[in-house]
Amino acid sequence: MRILHVFRTPVGGLFRHVRDLARGQSEIGHDVGVLCDSSTGGETAAKLLESITPYCSLGIERRPISRLPGVGDISGALAARAAAKELKADIIHGHGAKGGLYARLAGLRLNAKTFYTPHGGSLHYTWSSPSGALYLVAEMFAARIGTGLVFVCEYERNIFDAKIGLAGKPNTVVYNGLWPEEFAAVEPEPDAADFLFIGDMRTLKGVDVLLEALALVRRTRPCRLCLVGDGPDLDQFRQQSRTLGLQDAVRFAGRMPAREGFAKGRVLVIPSRAESFPYIVIEAIAAGMPLITTNVGGIPEILPAASLVKPGDVTALAERLEVALANHTKTRRQSLELAERNRERLDAFAMARSITDFYTKAS
Repeated sequence: MRILHVFRTPVGGLFRHVRDLARGQSEIGHDVGVLCDSSTGGETAAKLLESITPYCSLGIERRPISRLPGVGDISGALAARAAAKELKADIIHGHGAKGGLYARLAGLRLNAKTFYTPHGGSLHYTWSSPSGALYLVAEMFAARIGTGLVFVCEYERNIFDAKIGLAGKPNTVVYNGLWPEEFAAVEPEPDAADFLFIGDMRTLKGVDVLLEALALVRRTRPCRLCLVGDGPDLDQFRQQSRTLGLQDAVRFAGRMPAREGFAKGRVLVIPSRAESFPYIVIEAIAAGMPLITTNVGGIPEILPAASLVKPGDVTALAERLEVALANHTKTRRQSLELAERNRERLDAFAMARSITDFYTKAS
C-alpha cells in the first residue's frame, strides 16, 4: 500500500504516534509519506522528522497549516489532495482535527480510502462554548465522509460517539505502543526528587493542583518535586510555587526527552484535568516508573485503580503522594511487574500491523 499521513503539528503524542506508524508500516513493507505543518515545532520537530526519513519512501512535505478553522483550510485540503494524487496514495490517514478534515476532503475525488484518528483534540471542547461548537460542527460534517475511524482507546471512541456520532463508519480501537528497546527500567539519579511531572506546562495538565498537593504534604514531611517541560503557563506555576513557599522544594528542569526526565524523580505524577491516551503514561510503565495519575480519558484502561485519583482534588492527590512516600519499595516493585504484563499489549509494531490490517478490512 501507499500510505499518506496528514496532520498539523509535529510535536507531542500525536506526532509520536505518526512516527511509530511510519516506522511500523514501512517495516511491514508499505510505502509511507507525511504531510504536516511547517510553522510549528522548530528544530526539535525538524530533527524528529529527519529521524523517520528512512521510513518515508514517499517523502515528507511541510506546508503552513493554521490551528484555527478558516478559509485557509480550503487551500490546505486542496494541497493534501494534490499530494495524495501525486503520490498515488491508496490510503490517506488524517490525525487530529485538522489532519482528519484534510485527509477526508482530499479523498473525496480520489480512488483512495481515508481514515481519521482524533487524538483527543476537538473532543475536549463542549457545545456550550462558541469555539467548541465551531470545532464540533466541523467534526460532525467530516464524520459523514471518509472510510473509517481509528481510536487510540475506548474512551476516545465513546466520547466521539457521544459528541459527534460514529455515522455508521467502520471503526476500531488500537492502543498506542512502544518499541522493545523502550521496555527497560530507568533508575533514579542519586539526587532524584521524590515526585516528578513531565508534560506541557498548562493548567489543563493540573500542575497547579500538584503544587497545592505538595504544599499540603510538606506540612508534615519534607519532599521535593521536579517539573520537566515547558508551556504557556510556566510563569504562572513559578509564581504559584513562590506563593506556596515551595522555592526550595520545586525544580523547573525545562524540556527534555521522557526517558532522560524519568531519572529526575522517583514517582511520576500526571494530574491532568483531561487526557485521551497519553504516551507519557505508557512510556512510564515501560520504564518501570511508579505512577500517580488522574482518572481521566483512557488512562483507567491501562492503570489499576490504586494509581488513580479524581482530577482537581488537591486533598486526594496529597493523600496519594503521602502513601507513595511511605511505600516506595513496594510501589517500585509493582511498577516493574506492570511493565512486564504490558510488553505485548503495548507493542508499537503490533499497533502498526493492527491499523494497517484495518485499512484493508474497512470499506
